[in-house]
Amino acid sequence: MQTIRQEVEEHRSPEHDIDPLFVNRWSPRSMTGESLEPEEFMPLFEAARWAPSSRNEQPWRFLYARRESEAWETFLELPYSKNREWARDAAVLVVICSKTTFEYDGSHNGTHSFDTGAAWENLALEGARRGLVVHAMAGFDEEKARRTLKLPDQYVVHAMVAIGVHAPDEAPESENPNGRKPLEEIVIEGGFREGSKR
Repeated sequence: MQTIRQEVEEHRSPEHDIDPLFVNRWSPRSMTGESLEPEEFMPLFEAARWAPSSRNEQPWRFLYARRESEAWETFLELPYSKNREWARDAAVLVVICSKTTFEYDGSHNGTHSFDTGAAWENLALEGARRGLVVHAMAGFDEEKARRTLKLPDQYVVHAMVAIGVHAPDEAPESENPNGRKPLEEIVIEGGFREGSKR
């Protein structure tokens, strides 16, 4: 049985010398359906807690359900059917949302989603470090999530995440780590050029 890291090494090669953790993070969907104890998944939220944010507002909120909890079926009903097929094998389902206003004066926080993205990445990297599946998804009913999870008006929903134990032997052949665009396509010195479409 391959480890997540071995699977990644077969499909990814960075252009520059970076910590392997960044390359080893990927989003498989095959999970065993095993449960995780809080001490196995709460460190992912701890890593997220230390992300940077504007004025140290920490606007992110992580709403979650363990597969043994009463809330599990409520969370499992949120992904669209295709995602629900594999998400049901997760140990923990998470809804990521953020507060759109500053706590100190109630004004709009223009970086709430940017900051929450940083927290999500911390969570994902800690999961990769621990060899867990951490798969984010946009294919879920945001309005239903807002309604059933009783989000206050000043919060917005960003994504759902499935966390679980990897089951590589049950993965479809098509499930492999994706590559990335070359740096020259995403890093641009001096700004976009006239007529650029990338």
